[in-house]
Amino acid sequence: MRTFWLAGRPAAGDTELTVTNPHDGREVGRHSLPTDAQVEEAVAAAHAVAREAAALPVHVRAEALAHVSRRIAERAEEIAQLITAENGKPIFWARGEASRAVATFRFAAEEARRWSGGVQRLDTEPAASGRLAYVSRVPYGPVLAITPFNFPLNLVAHKVAPSIAVGAPVVVKPAPATPLSALLLGEILAETDLPPGMFSVLPVENERAAALVQDPRLPVVSFTGSAPVGYAIADQVPRKHVTLELGGNAAAVVLADADLDWAAQRIALYSNYQAGQSCIAVQRVIVEQPVYDAFVERLLPAVTGLVTGDPADEKTQVGPLVSEHAAERVEQWVQEAVAAGAKVLAGGTREGAAIAPTVLTDVPQDAKVACEEVFGPVMILQPAASVDEAYAMVNDSKYGLQAGVFTRSLDAAFRANRELEVGGVIIGDVPSYRADQMPYGGVKDSGIGREGLHSAMEDLTYEKVMVLTGLTL
Repeated sequence: MRTFWLAGRPAAGDTELTVTNPHDGREVGRHSLPTDAQVEEAVAAAHAVAREAAALPVHVRAEALAHVSRRIAERAEEIAQLITAENGKPIFWARGEASRAVATFRFAAEEARRWSGGVQRLDTEPAASGRLAYVSRVPYGPVLAITPFNFPLNLVAHKVAPSIAVGAPVVVKPAPATPLSALLLGEILAETDLPPGMFSVLPVENERAAALVQDPRLPVVSFTGSAPVGYAIADQVPRKHVTLELGGNAAAVVLADADLDWAAQRIALYSNYQAGQSCIAVQRVIVEQPVYDAFVERLLPAVTGLVTGDPADEKTQVGPLVSEHAAERVEQWVQEAVAAGAKVLAGGTREGAAIAPTVLTDVPQDAKVACEEVFGPVMILQPAASVDEAYAMVNDSKYGLQAGVFTRSLDAAFRANRELEVGGVIIGDVPSYRADQMPYGGVKDSGIGREGLHSAMEDLTYEKVMVLTGLTL
């Protein structure tokens, strides 16, 4: 049984929960569940250590982060196998997630060493002669990090690493379906010289998260998950600093000048990677009319050729969803679209927690698979008469996380960057591309704030100005 991490030390509650494999239902592991008193102890410890954490020398923070990066690299295969077992993602993708977590902590260590104040001369006006401003960034305070199941290690890393980098204690509440990867990360964090109270990993049930969200000793809430839950959190604590990464229904645009073979291969794979359980998985495919038929001819074999099955198999590209309940919901959405007139070109079937890679066309715009986040291996095809119409179709969504545009035209690329209402535009590739050091986040119902190490560090801090007077400059 795995213990949880309370103020940097292992702890056990009075009950335990079992984590099962979404593919075959076998037991993956058990973990202890914190009591209310232990949760209180963790929050109190984070609050008590906040000043010490903010004052930690940069080299202490940076070396702790570098240590975590090295240890994840050393234990990468063990971690990948654990991710696959508890999440159901194919081992190929799980190894990629472990590798990304190595980079995420390494980037954080590097950013921590660069994290410094700046100076501003104020004697640009006569009244400020002899004055100089020193501008630094200060953490708001302890961070409550609420993380999802789809990237059970790296999305935890994207909250823990920048928190430590800026000197903010962090309390992690991992997804109940996939807590084991976060608990293993806690084991590695415990090897560092960070002060007690700097981190806790509390695998509590979702029903108990509200008390953590509302606790005034946790002034920052960083949440990744669904829009309804995220906005409910923001509404509960209007005076807190809240960052939200809320997903989307990402569009990939294929213009007439695109490399159709490349576009078809990338879209087929990245509509179905992580079983579509990524907020930037390709969901809407918008193809300029002159190449629509030729593109579909290339896309369908690429989709049906994907290897599905046991996520532990080295060859598997598409595994199950996180649960049979999640798969039933995706199946229902597909059936609703078909009942409203959509046509199934591939897939559309379910077996247990697995949904076959699915391609739909003639989907009504008000169908859930078109206007909501499917979070499953489903894409819809939509022809566009022109670039104007294609970009307008991308924007015809309440979400705005990332979009991909396949084109060889610089004019079309810069126009996409100018016109598309999203947080990121990926030219020549799918919207699913993310480098862990780049700013990442959305607009509209896709959230508030940015991840990516430097961006997240800014988001967790505020500017503080010290003015020096009577200087000879």
